[in-house]
Amino acid sequence: MQFKDYTNFHQMLSETVNNYADKSAYRWFDKNATATTVTWQTFYDQVRSVSKSLIALGVEKGDTVNILSYTCYKWVLTDVANMSIGVGTVGIYQSNLPIDCEYIINHSDAVLVFAENLTQLDKLLMIRNNIPKIRKVILFNGEVAGNDWVITYDQFLALGEKIDDKAFEERTRQVTARDTAGIVYTSGTTGVPKGVVLTHDNITSTCQSVYQSGDFKAGEEMFVFLPLAHVFARTSCYTAIKTGNRTTFARSIDSLLDDFGLAAPHWFVSVPRVFEKIHSKIISGAEAKGGAAEKIFNWACEIGSQVSACKLAGRAISFGLGLKYKLATKLVFSKIHKALGGNVKWCISGAAPLNPEIARFFHAAGLLILEGLGMTENTSFSNVNRPDKYNFGVVGPPGEGLFHKIADDGEVLLSGRNVMKEYYKMPDETAETFTPDGWLKTGDIGKIDENNVLKITDRKKDLIITAGGKNIAPSRIEGILTTSKYINQVCVVGDRRKFLSAVVALDEENIKAYAKEHKIAHDTFYDLIQHPDIVALVDAEVNIKNQELPSFETIKRVTIVPEFTIENAMMTPTFKLKKNIILKNYEGDIETMYGNC
Repeated sequence: MQFKDYTNFHQMLSETVNNYADKSAYRWFDKNATATTVTWQTFYDQVRSVSKSLIALGVEKGDTVNILSYTCYKWVLTDVANMSIGVGTVGIYQSNLPIDCEYIINHSDAVLVFAENLTQLDKLLMIRNNIPKIRKVILFNGEVAGNDWVITYDQFLALGEKIDDKAFEERTRQVTARDTAGIVYTSGTTGVPKGVVLTHDNITSTCQSVYQSGDFKAGEEMFVFLPLAHVFARTSCYTAIKTGNRTTFARSIDSLLDDFGLAAPHWFVSVPRVFEKIHSKIISGAEAKGGAAEKIFNWACEIGSQVSACKLAGRAISFGLGLKYKLATKLVFSKIHKALGGNVKWCISGAAPLNPEIARFFHAAGLLILEGLGMTENTSFSNVNRPDKYNFGVVGPPGEGLFHKIADDGEVLLSGRNVMKEYYKMPDETAETFTPDGWLKTGDIGKIDENNVLKITDRKKDLIITAGGKNIAPSRIEGILTTSKYINQVCVVGDRRKFLSAVVALDEENIKAYAKEHKIAHDTFYDLIQHPDIVALVDAEVNIKNQELPSFETIKRVTIVPEFTIENAMMTPTFKLKKNIILKNYEGDIETMYGNC
């Protein structure tokens, strides 16, 4: 397939609508698991209606509009309508605090805010006097009486009924490939969030690159549960538009496993933390059953590992091994497939490093996780393993039409039509993130092998240099430690220190199960994680994982703390740890671990 130079996103959408007009485009479920489905033609008709309502509210080409909501159909509908008439979408995480919302709303120069519900509206009402450019707030769900600043989505749609279709069509023709499609604010692990300006060409070219790098078939299902304020989720939804695949929306993160069963997707994208959680739950469930069931599970995993090794090496699977694998699948692996809906061909992991052992576990079970690389600044896609050519612990070759190279200091540099236009209203920061000859600096350290496959070894700023001069990549160590079913999150410490230590948060479900089994009395979970028996358990787990590491990378001491969350500001909405905040909050505990060392 040759790359097509789409004039704008609306042209790409129209192509898909023309090809699949009566086919199902989107689906979602209510709390009773009752499905609502819309076709591509219905979706397009609704896009036109939303666009006309934006015109009725005086929203001009080049304006920006905020969406403060969790992932849902109206998010995508509003976003696509915005882009269709030259309006930039700026998403805000539904977990953001009012002060964070205020910064993004004002910095992005938004004129409207679409809010998910009354909970999100409350945040906006708290900061109303500080966001003077906002003309209206439109509620996806719920209503408020006696406040003309706030209208319902139905009231909003009614505004567009007086706008002629020709006005919509004229606006779509005005939009060019270089116009802003959206501004995506970085989740801010350090410093002030930056607004990444993505153009229509960034998005339409990325969709084509993803399409050529994957295995997409008409009529297949994509499942989305990551927040759409995150460019990774949005790119997957845009790709589904390019491929004509139906998108099913999760109801919430809390209902995720049930929603997998309802959606029965063929492909989906995720961050490593979700795979880690599923892996931990599977291992814990097998161990909890014990006896013959646990032995069968372990046997199945061993057979799966042998089959996985054959596939990776390109070797034929012997008749006997094939028979054993069929039995292992029937007894064990089929249950994992069923939990994910039963149709998954492959899935993509991105946004953070995935522990290769977790990828190998799922591959042994017959579920292929293709690790990739992307960042907000390149529309969330630069590299990915292919369904027919993959490995674990690497992020694969560049996508079609994209390029990578390694700088003299080991940093990965990227180039392609997917690279952002700029950071919004931040010219100095924009200049700093590009090399003099125009390559995008990623902040990742990596290596490219003879097959043009990229391996990321760590983040440039995250490298730990010990007092002994050893350069250590903490992400690999953290990934190894979190394969313990008792350890949930890890922040490795040790820069300019004589040895490495770690601040860890524990898996509440598995720790409570252990406490119940060993009759460890406690009043609260915080009391439990400080109990000497739990401390001893964690120390033992760390010692086991240390055996996979060279001596200078082993963790010598551990501090156990409560979970790192979005609410306590130690994790971003994309599940990345804010290490600078963690180190500051637990500075005293860290000093205690090192004592006089």
